Amino acid sequence: MKVAIVTGGSSGIGAATARELARRGWRVAINYATNTDAAEKVAAECGDAIAVQADVSRDADCRRLADAVLRTWGAIDALVNNAGTTKVVPHDDLDGLSAEDFQRIFALNVIAPFQMVRACRDALKNAGGAVVNVSSVASRLGTGSSVAYAASKAALETMTFSLARSLAPEVRVNAVAPGHTNTPWHPSVRGPERAAEVERRYAAIAPLKSVSEAEDVADAIVWLITGARRVTGEVVYVDGGMHIATPR
Repeated sequence: MKVAIVTGGSSGIGAATARELARRGWRVAINYATNTDAAEKVAAECGDAIAVQADVSRDADCRRLADAVLRTWGAIDALVNNAGTTKVVPHDDLDGLSAEDFQRIFALNVIAPFQMVRACRDALKNAGGAVVNVSSVASRLGTGSSVAYAASKAALETMTFSLARSLAPEVRVNAVAPGHTNTPWHPSVRGPERAAEVERRYAAIAPLKSVSEAEDVADAIVWLITGARRVTGEVVYVDGGMHIATPR
């Protein structure tokens, strides 16, 4: 039975990915930072699964997480770097972002995935495994919740290409880039009315006239792990076609 680690796995895209892998018979380690109840609930839904607390922006926590999974199951076949953060700041409000904001966002969105890959590298190589980094269409369009967020996702994708080369041929490394996705994050940060407004505007512009559900993104992640045997160094957009939308 194969083993996956999903960082930020207690809700949204991470939880949907954990559930889909479990449905396919995988053992899943659901990583979380603070929400123990939510992580344990997802783990209970996934059968042979564990919830592991770790702040993946800290290298020692990344190594502890990998060690906990290896002690439990003896292997790591896949790593999904889903944990991320942002600060909602209009892109023209340059004074709304500080150096500390950039450092915090890059610590979780870029440095943490690197540290997790490094902590899991030997196990992934032994397994002939796969890594999927969760990016965003903001990396291509320079949009999203803030300049810092868009920049961090662009950095994550460049790192994906570098790691795909350096870990080949044993490990495949790819990224998925969702567009606006229905998760609990948007209403909790923007408020229900503002989140609904953003969703309507996005659906009006995207060629497929819709936003994604967490399960749509999870499907792409799981395909990159369980299929896609000759695919590495790719970014798969799950954005309703927003990255090819006609500029307006």
